[in-house]
Amino acid sequence: MDIKEIQNLIKFVAKSGASEVKLETDDVKITIRTGPLGTATEGTTYIQQLPAAAPVAAPQAPAPAAGAPAEAPAPAAASEDHLITIKSPIIGTFYRKPSPDKPNFVEVGSKIGKGDVLCVIEAMKLFNDIESELSGKIVKILVDDSSPVEFDQPLFVVDPS
Repeated sequence: MDIKEIQNLIKFVAKSGASEVKLETDDVKITIRTGPLGTATEGTTYIQQLPAAAPVAAPQAPAPAAGAPAEAPAPAAASEDHLITIKSPIIGTFYRKPSPDKPNFVEVGSKIGKGDVLCVIEAMKLFNDIESELSGKIVKILVDDSSPVEFDQPLFVVDPS
């Protein structure tokens, strides 16, 4: 499904008066919710691209040279095993705050709860609140404000403990 088809689908749903439409194909899963102005569901669109049948392997880090101490990176990696990465559910532009004159939703060190808004991603003139699916503390923010993001791109690192 290409971007033009998705745009046409959103326009059609907006004009039809339907409150929610879900569409799932082999490679894309789309949920479009509409509601009266001022509601939490106003113009919310979620687009999820499903993985292909044969996933592409992620690039591997180069193996350490012979004689190099392989144990040095292990303690740092072990201490970060419990961290969880929150990824972008859609393609769009990442914003850390609801509007230019408002404070950021979260900062490094912020405590978050399930359902808290972490950021906004604009896709096709629709602003989608990205909510946390877990409680914890923000350890890292991986994307700069007003930057384009891809589907499944890491946005935040959270310590759930």
